[in-house]
Amino acid sequence: MLRLDGISVDIAGARVLRGLSMTVPAGGRVALIGRNGAGKTTTLRALMGLLPVREGTIVIDDRDCRTMPAHDRAGIGVGYAPEERRLFGSFTVAENIVLPAQVLRLGSAEVARRLDQVFTLLPELKDLAPRKAAGLSGGQGKMVALGRALMSGTRAILLDEPFQGLAPALALRYAEALGALKAALPDVAILVTESSPDLLQGLVDRTYVIERGEIQA
Repeated sequence: MLRLDGISVDIAGARVLRGLSMTVPAGGRVALIGRNGAGKTTTLRALMGLLPVREGTIVIDDRDCRTMPAHDRAGIGVGYAPEERRLFGSFTVAENIVLPAQVLRLGSAEVARRLDQVFTLLPELKDLAPRKAAGLSGGQGKMVALGRALMSGTRAILLDEPFQGLAPALALRYAEALGALKAALPDVAILVTESSPDLLQGLVDRTYVIERGEIQA
């Protein structure tokens, strides 16, 4: 479960989030919809501890996480797939995917179990596993970023504009993957940001609309 209560965030002296409140229950699939610059990415970065929160509280599975470092949030089961993917080009696809598990110092058996789960949910990544990330298309990179988020996201997964820039065929495949997550990970909270609600039709249980850093609906 994720809960934001009255979150305010400043960037370079400007208020970006203004008293934002929202909840993603365990097993819930929630969309945060808004135009570019509305505050979607800032919301996810605040949730991950990548931006300081000026006011309000962040609760993850009943833990007050407002001041918790980002790496500790991954340690309690939060996975994050940023819009820009942030893959290591010189690493293989498999190395990029397992990196969070290695940083968390998980045992080899648990790493193997989680990697097998990723390959089951996203079988195309198994075929891409030995390829260097620098040689991937943008859409393939999005899938790898999702797989990497799954390695640490045992309680919650944050996906920032996953459909941005995807060709129609890849967008359809990504939507299928999100649909599969609901059945495979019934207790994991998933928060997805997007500019268009149409892209998430049938994939989420609730939609919040954000404008100028505030929830409108």
